[in-house]
Amino acid sequence: MMHSTLDHLVIVSPTLPLGAQFVERQLAVQLQPGGKHMRMSTHNLLLRLGESFYLEVIAPDSEAPLPTRPRWFGLDELSAQSSPYLAHWVARTERLDSADESLRQVFGEIEPMSRGGLSWKISIQPDGHLPLQGAVPSLIDWGESEHPAKRLDDKGCQLQRLEIAHPEPCVVERELQSIGFTGPVSVLRSERYALKAYIATPHGLRIL
Repeated sequence: MMHSTLDHLVIVSPTLPLGAQFVERQLAVQLQPGGKHMRMSTHNLLLRLGESFYLEVIAPDSEAPLPTRPRWFGLDELSAQSSPYLAHWVARTERLDSADESLRQVFGEIEPMSRGGLSWKISIQPDGHLPLQGAVPSLIDWGESEHPAKRLDDKGCQLQRLEIAHPEPCVVERELQSIGFTGPVSVLRSERYALKAYIATPHGLRIL
């Protein structure tokens, strides 16, 4: 059976400066440079949230050639006027290549990806949309690469829990069970989908 746990949070933004301002205003800490994802024409900034968790701000890279496919994390749906927001989360697992067809239909096709010296495999919907609007995670397998959180400075931030609100929580819970998920995540019933991350910072508990 597959086993998975929380890996990182994804904040989407039309530009990296806007995303950095959003996080720094909310958490009162600065993000670190990440890198470029050449296949997706995107780039990111990072913040450590624990030994095995981190936060990613990701945006289209205006200096890169346009990608030949839809960008991941629904980034093509953003406009220049869009506000940054917590859109998605990613779960870490192993042997992702062995994912069966039913899992791929929900979470996406398994594709190789790289950034600098890092390489990994990740599930991506072919049209770039998020699985269940982002309520269920993309799946990542870091293989032999060192986890990014271990490369980041400790800014005193720790993820306490991730809260998923969804009109059909039983559907979300069923998909999490299908990937053997364990971690600080709770699923609540709500009329609208939403994500909330509770993060302990040097300035107290903050919510994204």
